[in-house]
Amino acid sequence: MDNLDSVEFVSLALDSNKKPLLFINLYVQKFPAEPLKTLIDSGATLNFISPLIVEKYKIPKTQLKNPQVVRMLDGTISQTGCIWHQVHLTVLANGHTHSIPFLVCPIGNTPAILGMTWLMAEAPLIDWQQGLVTFPKQVQIASKEEADSDPLTDLPPQYHEFAKVFGKEEFKVLPPHREYDISIDLVPDAKLSPGPIYSMTNAESKALKQHIDEELATGKICPSTLSASAPVMFVKKADGSLRLVVDYRKLNDVTHKNVYPLPRQDNLMAKLRHAKVFTKLDLRWGYNNVWIKEGNEWKTAFRTKYGLFKYLVMPFGLTNAPAAFQHFMNNLFRDLIDVNVVIYLDNILIFSDKPEEHPKHVREVLSRLMRNQLFCKLSKCHFHVTTVDYLGIVISPAGFSMDQKKVEAVTSWPTPRTVKQVQAFLGFVNYLCCFIPNFSSVARPLHHLTRKETPWSWGKPEEDAFQELKTLVTKSPVLIHSNPELPYYLETDASGVAMGAILSQQGPDNRLHPIAYMSKLFSGAEANYDTHDKELLAIIKALEEWRIFLEATDKPTQVFTDHRNLEYWMQARTFNRRHAQWRIFLSNFNFEIHYCPGKQLGKPDALSRQLDYIDTPPKPEVMLPSEVFANTSEEELEIVTEICNKLRDNPSLEPIITFLTEDWEENLLWYRRKLVVPDLEPLKEQLLKEFHNSPLAGHPGQQRTLKLISRNYWWPGMKSSAKEWVECCPTCQANRRAHAPAIALKPLEVPPFPFHTISYNFITGFPKLQGSDAILVVIDSFSKFGHFIPTTKRISAKGLADLFVSHVWKLHGLPVRTISDRGTTFTGKFLRALYQRLGIKPAFSSAYHLELDGQTERVNQFIEFYLRSYVAADHLDWAMWLPLVEYAYNNAKHAATGKTPFELVYGRNPVMNPSNIPVLDMVT
Repeated sequence: MDNLDSVEFVSLALDSNKKPLLFINLYVQKFPAEPLKTLIDSGATLNFISPLIVEKYKIPKTQLKNPQVVRMLDGTISQTGCIWHQVHLTVLANGHTHSIPFLVCPIGNTPAILGMTWLMAEAPLIDWQQGLVTFPKQVQIASKEEADSDPLTDLPPQYHEFAKVFGKEEFKVLPPHREYDISIDLVPDAKLSPGPIYSMTNAESKALKQHIDEELATGKICPSTLSASAPVMFVKKADGSLRLVVDYRKLNDVTHKNVYPLPRQDNLMAKLRHAKVFTKLDLRWGYNNVWIKEGNEWKTAFRTKYGLFKYLVMPFGLTNAPAAFQHFMNNLFRDLIDVNVVIYLDNILIFSDKPEEHPKHVREVLSRLMRNQLFCKLSKCHFHVTTVDYLGIVISPAGFSMDQKKVEAVTSWPTPRTVKQVQAFLGFVNYLCCFIPNFSSVARPLHHLTRKETPWSWGKPEEDAFQELKTLVTKSPVLIHSNPELPYYLETDASGVAMGAILSQQGPDNRLHPIAYMSKLFSGAEANYDTHDKELLAIIKALEEWRIFLEATDKPTQVFTDHRNLEYWMQARTFNRRHAQWRIFLSNFNFEIHYCPGKQLGKPDALSRQLDYIDTPPKPEVMLPSEVFANTSEEELEIVTEICNKLRDNPSLEPIITFLTEDWEENLLWYRRKLVVPDLEPLKEQLLKEFHNSPLAGHPGQQRTLKLISRNYWWPGMKSSAKEWVECCPTCQANRRAHAPAIALKPLEVPPFPFHTISYNFITGFPKLQGSDAILVVIDSFSKFGHFIPTTKRISAKGLADLFVSHVWKLHGLPVRTISDRGTTFTGKFLRALYQRLGIKPAFSSAYHLELDGQTERVNQFIEFYLRSYVAADHLDWAMWLPLVEYAYNNAKHAATGKTPFELVYGRNPVMNPSNIPVLDMVT
């Protein structure tokens, strides 16, 4: 015992029938959401976890430097022996995060034990009568912790004491409860129904798992048991990262609306007229800094492939989130608002008339943020500036000016090169002519150029008129400031390669005045969308650009488009993946879509088509919705995308790429109509799994695996890769059986055509499933095509004849000749019934042996191997796998013919996944 570490004492009182026990649920970060029911035991000096739990969740262990022993209270050493390992877990307990070391030790039926070291470190408050464990408030207040010691070079030195406000890690601590915790009040008789679980790519699944782990660890979410949960999905942000979106549309529909007002932009600006210096702060994930009011958390439940969860803090997407957060911020800074602070949701602007007083004003705001555990995104903050962009308005001591982004669509309009392009520009500015003094006089050179009798000539008069009109259009009284109390009017249009939009409101003269213009090129992928999706994307891009105006409006924004189908889009029930993401985004806005014919919608139409000046020939547009083409396999599509991303950077392919310079299509490299795969093991492994391990492949041998992959993919050394993969496949090694040497058979003559000659027999011994306990195997001797039909070993002669007619005869007609063994099932009444119904002339084999009909017996071995590889442990699902067994068999190259049965019967191989078929030169 001399080499053992200090002895630990533990009291294992595990029989709940003998004495009451105190348990706490621990949610372990990075592992499944089911909690560990953990015993709190003051008789244990340390913390212990069962090795069964460690093994179940594959929790990584570390070996102790010195083994430890467990002594019981009577001084005897536990019979469990020495403890050699420990684990370190980050867990969530009652909304608080703890980092706890556990010794791995058998502890009966209890998953884990928390001992005195944990009790002394955490000092939990225990209600012994109720059996409840809570924690002191100071544990969750981040402001009482040490500030991050890392230097913040972008933060002015005079504010370094507030470094905590800008620390990323600090935001992971839960905010304190406040009187502003949001309540979600539902309308009477409201009912919530469960939403679907949207499919996700591997990358999205990993991001979802990581997000759930992080949110569980910080205590922002916790597991839920409510079935009426909202679905989730990811949308890509501008920087390419993924943002989780919860689809709370059903919840929002039955929620009482909070009428707390958001600030008017003109009122905010009025307070800044005399300001000389500004500091702008941007809160990090502002809404998450407000708790959900106790008892309301269940309403925020959401469902994922990893389980059900609910929010403890206010998430994005709740209909009352903007109003609740504005109410919280207004009350927090009530005495500073309009004195030296203006606030719009999570955008804080500190202003000072006297620059020498500005640091004092900034310090007061930062002090309140730190005391109330609110954190800022330093990269979006600006300190002590004289010009600042706030809510789309550029503010300076000289006054206000329009953000250039708002008018960039007009000011960057390229010089027209054709009469048609001049007409497009005039079509845009004509609707503003009533706001522009002397419009007709200024525009006369351009109007003159559009006359049929006028030859094309772009000179100084035309250029001066063009530039003057662009300047006049972007100045008041044309452009006006927004008024949140009035409805917004949004006009959008999409052309072949670009979109345009105008945001307007009624002015004092009751005419529509533009607030901002927008024009953007579609990305490469977006330019290939069908017309319907381009028009919808134009609306989405405009709402995204102007969400500061259009989100959380009381009055619905009136959206005008020249695509009639969009009027009914939000009522549609069937969506593809892209539409589902768009619909969730649009649920954040209050809007109505109206159809307006193209000729009446000339303004945004001109903005969208000004970018058509680029020398790109127009492509034919397809009016069919994208659902018609949504037939690609997500998993293999992701593989092809990864190939596309890695191909040009792979040094092993440089000689091949140089040789095949003309075979690049859509950033993919093709060799003999096969996609070239870069020398990256993860990519190769994904393809080998797809074409060997998947049920559609059925764990074929080396040659068949190679044949399946090489139909559509190629890389150097493919044969060796396939050989090594199959030889190392644990499923193949476990389920392949050695077969007795085949008995020499009398060669049968080759039939003249498919299903001229067939052979058939039974495989028996299966558990009974819906009346079936056997498989009828029917094989065509010409093509080796097979049908595998569930049946019963006690089937009657008439029943077997009916089965044959239903599954074989209806597809292939009458065989001229049949081959079977001479078992009792195939003799007597059955053969007579079959002969009478179909006119089949049986041809018996020469003797009765188990593997005499080698053709069907080899197929039987394939079927048995496949089922051993995929069926459940109780074998009760064997019949459900037969269609996939049949597909995998008929899709595999046969040694006797050198081709697949599919190819010989249908003249082609089937499509395993639509995305693996090279279609670039097949679409016309």
